[in-house]
Amino acid sequence: MTREQARGAQGGGSLGGGEQVRGEQVRGEHTHSEPAAPIPVQRHSVRGQILEALRAALVGGDLEPGEVYSAPVLAARFGVSATPVREAMQQLAHEGAVEVVPNRGFRVAERSARELAELIEIRSLLEVPVMLRLARTVPAGQWAALRPLAEATVTAAARGDIAAYVDADRAFHGAILTLSGNQQLVMVADDLHRRSQWPLATGPVHVRRADLIADAAEHTALLDALVAQDLAVVNSLVREHFNGAQ
Repeated sequence: MTREQARGAQGGGSLGGGEQVRGEQVRGEHTHSEPAAPIPVQRHSVRGQILEALRAALVGGDLEPGEVYSAPVLAARFGVSATPVREAMQQLAHEGAVEVVPNRGFRVAERSARELAELIEIRSLLEVPVMLRLARTVPAGQWAALRPLAEATVTAAARGDIAAYVDADRAFHGAILTLSGNQQLVMVADDLHRRSQWPLATGPVHVRRADLIADAAEHTALLDALVAQDLAVVNSLVREHFNGAQ
């Protein structure tokens, strides 16, 4: 979750995930005289690939809040049948990202700034005390395994790749919480994190690379503080990280 996302500034993104989609914007309610060439998708785990691509499209703003998208039209863009697309959209409906519109398709949910603030507040209440406890109890050597995850956020930020960044961001936070040994906490926190990444009702946002880089730098600084068991710095960094997302 980045600062610019939470501010709700207008902007755009690209439909992404396992595959990059180019050409005209995917809009289930529209037809085109010359449909784009199907995008190749491996048949193995098709539903999973489509799900990740749709999630990236939501984060990037290619699937806009309030708009309705039909499974057949989206399926044509990926060069697959409508079945895995419907299954993926049903999963997104379960996560609260879209709503089922009978006989039409799926409407992207319109989330308000207040809902986003509430999600961030809950995440802070869950994650801050857990990270402080882990800072006191986890040996420095165990934190070394998380270094590649922190560096992945830095790499994605340097490219300005918002879809890759939010995936890396969620993976990093999830890996920290996994050290608590509480799998229910990990699942709940991951769901809250994912929901906080969907765009606001005001539409997609423009995310500046500089802001992504600043957010990523907080990850590496947090990891350094956890290794050093510096509780004061851990507390300050985690709270700043969450406050910056509002």
